[in-house]
Amino acid sequence: MIRARDLGIPFEGECGKYNSITDVDGVEVGFSTIILGEPSEDTTMNTEFARTGVTCILPRGKKRSALFAGRFDLNGNGELTGTHWIDDSGFLHGPIMITNTNSVGIVRDATSKWIIKNDFYYPVFKDGEEVKGLGYFYPTVGETFDGVLNNINGFMVKEENAVEALETAKGGFVKEGNVGGGTGMRCHSFKGGTGTSSRKIKIEEGDYTIGVLVQANHGTREEFRIAGIPFGKKIIGHEQITDHLAPKPGDGSIIVVVATDAPFMPWQLSKICKRVPLGIGNLGGGFQNNSGDIFIAFSTANENVFSYSISTIEMLSDEKIDPFYKATAEAVEEAIVNAMVAAESMYGRNNNFVPALPHDQVVDILERYAALISR
Repeated sequence: MIRARDLGIPFEGECGKYNSITDVDGVEVGFSTIILGEPSEDTTMNTEFARTGVTCILPRGKKRSALFAGRFDLNGNGELTGTHWIDDSGFLHGPIMITNTNSVGIVRDATSKWIIKNDFYYPVFKDGEEVKGLGYFYPTVGETFDGVLNNINGFMVKEENAVEALETAKGGFVKEGNVGGGTGMRCHSFKGGTGTSSRKIKIEEGDYTIGVLVQANHGTREEFRIAGIPFGKKIIGHEQITDHLAPKPGDGSIIVVVATDAPFMPWQLSKICKRVPLGIGNLGGGFQNNSGDIFIAFSTANENVFSYSISTIEMLSDEKIDPFYKATAEAVEEAIVNAMVAAESMYGRNNNFVPALPHDQVVDILERYAALISR
């Protein structure tokens, strides 16, 4: 799989071993990718046509977990379930799932069943005794709209797809582009989807990691740039064909999941989320009202933070948080570009077509701008 750095695209910061959210120890990622049927003019009525899927992030793998978490909405035209409890309690319980707009409900329900089946929740106690089979949890499910390429009203995401994403989640290398919930997504008028990146942070208190995973389905071609270079304007050809559905340029969404092993509190994680738009904005995104730009961050530190009594926790001072802000913006920027570089051209519903980012032109433009700078 080709990634952004393989094309010579410059990024700041030092990435981890996999340059992925899984560089944060314990984090696992899984997918279910649904590609069904052949494009045709009447795909809208074909319930056997799909270009969609489900993505799963398990903060501590297949281990029951409650972690400190925070979130931020840059623009609210989207969904991330369970966030009222995250805001109120500061805790993220269980997996984070991402899918398409119309499949949030079934993914949430399937995840609930998986949590119960696998004893993945913290039980209720009465008079000091655990009440078997009873607990509460709020599955966290985000979405972006893939209706330009996917027959989104066909509701082809099923419970088994959510379970597949959960059961196949693993650490290490993470697929990017047309995979999982990112299968049918577009980004800056090119094929988008799933992308990931990471950054190492070294401070006096220790060595830490920030990891990011994005589902990128946002932005206009006109505003798309990398390293200040206006790639969207410089790339020749490779135009979308959306004769049967032509949304306003830039309409879409981006979900960003940020993981870290640094011991941050919920309000600090919310502040980290507020730096996500810097990475999106560096590429020319974040300006559309009809976009759900929704971000969540969690910390895998303080493993025993959740209890029914007293927890002893560590907290990294706000005086040490600056490099984490920068690392977040850097990782978000690279994760989005990784999604675009890895994604392949796709024909979808009603013969709509979204092209891949042309690697050859990207390399050529980079070389020409480097030559200009060196003069």
